[in-house]
Order: sequence, then C-alpha cells, then structure tokens
Amino acid sequence: MSKTQSAKLRAKRIKLLLFDVDGVLTDGKLYIFPAPAGIQSTQDHETKHSGQGGFGLVSQSVIEAKGFHAHDGTAISLARLSGIKTGLITKRVSETVALRAGALKMEYVYQGIQDKLTAFEEILRQEGLDASAAAFVGDDVIDLPVMRNCGLAIAVANARAEVKAEAHYVTPHAGGEGALRDATEYILKAQGKWKRVVSEYIGERSPKKSSS
Repeated sequence: MSKTQSAKLRAKRIKLLLFDVDGVLTDGKLYIFPAPAGIQSTQDHETKHSGQGGFGLVSQSVIEAKGFHAHDGTAISLARLSGIKTGLITKRVSETVALRAGALKMEYVYQGIQDKLTAFEEILRQEGLDASAAAFVGDDVIDLPVMRNCGLAIAVANARAEVKAEAHYVTPHAGGEGALRDATEYILKAQGKWKRVVSEYIGERSPKKSSS
C-alpha cells in the first residue's frame, strides 16, 4: 500500500481534529504592539511558567497579536457540520488565540502546554476515543510526540523537514494561509462527506426561500 493510500484510509477514521497554533493556524510570526495603559495583554500565567521562556508575554505595556486566515475559520465550521470535533494544543498563551477559539466554538483549547502528548491523551479520554480516530496538524519538532501517536499526522507546507518526514499528509498551503482548511478538506473528502457538508454550510448562510 502506498503512503497516499494509507493516509486516506487513516483519514476515514477521524472523529477529532487537533492542531498547533503558531506556524499552523498562523504563519508563525509574532507581532508585538504597545498596549493601552492599564491593560494586561495575556492570561496570568507568569507564576506557572516562572523562569521559562517561550510561553508568551505577560505585560502591562505590550500586546502580542497574531493573524488568522478566514479559510481556516470556515474549516472549523465545516468540521463541526460533519460531526468532527476540533481543538488546539499550543505552548504559548495568548488572549488573541483564546478569542479566536471562542469565536469558532472549538471544543478543546489547551494553551501553555509544553507536554502536548499528555494533553492529547487527556482529550482522548474525555472523548472516549482511540488515538486512531484523532488527527493532529503540526509544524515543528514539539509536535512530533503527538504526531507519532495519533491516527493521522498532518504537516503544514512550512513545517520543518523532520516533521514533514513523519507526516502521513502534507498540506498544499502553509500555516496561516489556509493549511487547516487543507487538512479539513482532505479528511472530509476521504470520508465522502465533503459535498454534503459544503451544501449544508451554504444552506445555513443562504437559505433558499420557498416561493408562494
């Protein structure tokens, strides 16, 4: 069996789609702006990660901003219509990410997570799923433990070479440019749900009015 055939068979079993944020849901760039006086820019996680770098900013004077692609937002809606649950597991903590996840109604939002595999296993327990029913989309080596233990490992086009080498599928688009949409389409098409879900999505937003 070819790698492509194996990936499609794996995609057919997916009921849960999880992903990293920086470099996957975004292009990986971090934008730092001055904050209005008196506004704290991120969650109060300084104590939890005291002395450790890379978990995000806790500051009264700056805001960490990220850019998200509208196509990825649509992907979350399409996944929901198909019955697939979604969630993110990321090392950094960001209010921007929390707002985006809330707006998209993701079922799982894990921020400030260095041990992503433990978080992944916790989500599987909550869902009562086997790892073979979960997909994970990553871009860097911190994502490999989950990718090695999930049913469908997906790397984005801008992922590091080590990550692409262990992925079952690599998206055509880079992180922040519609990579999550690629991953969702791949899974739904493998499951034969794509046309139905797109039709339902359009119908929800442009309902056909019956003529009298």
